[in-house]
Amino acid sequence: MVSPPLLNVTDLNVHFPVRGGVFLRTIGSCKAVDGVSLTLQRGETLGIIGESGCGKTTLGKAIVHLLKPTAGTVMFEGQPQHHDRRQRARDFQMIFQDPAESLNPRQTVGDIIGEGFVVQKMGTPNERRQWVAALLEKVGLPTSSARKFPFEFSGGQRQRIGIARAIALKPKLIVCDEPVSALDVSVQSQVLNLLMDLQKEMELSYLFISHNLAVVKHISDRLAIMYLGKIVEMGPAEELYRAPRHAYTKALISAIPEADPTAPKQRIRLTGDIPSPINPPPGCAFGHRVKAPRYEESLKQPIALKEITPGHFVSNCPCCVE
Repeated sequence: MVSPPLLNVTDLNVHFPVRGGVFLRTIGSCKAVDGVSLTLQRGETLGIIGESGCGKTTLGKAIVHLLKPTAGTVMFEGQPQHHDRRQRARDFQMIFQDPAESLNPRQTVGDIIGEGFVVQKMGTPNERRQWVAALLEKVGLPTSSARKFPFEFSGGQRQRIGIARAIALKPKLIVCDEPVSALDVSVQSQVLNLLMDLQKEMELSYLFISHNLAVVKHISDRLAIMYLGKIVEMGPAEELYRAPRHAYTKALISAIPEADPTAPKQRIRLTGDIPSPINPPPGCAFGHRVKAPRYEESLKQPIALKEITPGHFVSNCPCCVE
């Protein structure tokens, strides 16, 4: 028997108003996220991949309610996302891309990590100090770090502080918004391994947002490929890397650098410009961009995800899927 998903997102839209004219009237909308549906099981990592501007971060923020969705539903443990806001604040946490910008420079590390305990009215001041010290040790930092300020740490250490803050309230779901993209390559693997160790120890579920397919392959169980606010392919990570079906997925995978410079590799170079989310083209946006020969066929049918093998979904667009 398959257990019910921890997270169930259905037809999620996040549209931002576009204003213009003398009186700044609404003249359109920017469709940052446009009809996204996905599920996440307990203890699973779902990688969200796509180019900059495709809506990955907006999707993550809408799921944790940092942004209010325009339409659609987010169900967590069978309950609406907004049900019991205080408890949801403990269940949902987020790790941000830039560790320097996400930490308050005026607070000590101890205050940053322990702020959630204060907001949730948990423990005495002495107990909070003990919890903070235990969290610092868990992420590989000395307990003396609690008395220091964020500027006294390196980028990798700051991200460890951000991770400690995220796991402080023992959440069930963490949205990782490109958590290693601002770090050196040597530090990236350390932070990824830390996240994977914490996942096993605390039974965490991750939504891992990134544009780096090599990083996502290392940590994800399933992948969702986003293009211009929509998911165009989703399925088990190994299957998508081995046998991608959508033309956009194939292009992204072909761009992953090889460790062996002499290994034969055929790079798929994309042509055309990314359409504007304010005025997206009709039919398949990717087919319109690359001027696919069968683009006109995509205008004649609604485009939606179709299951082609168990758990592997791909857009039913005739111009991008063979």
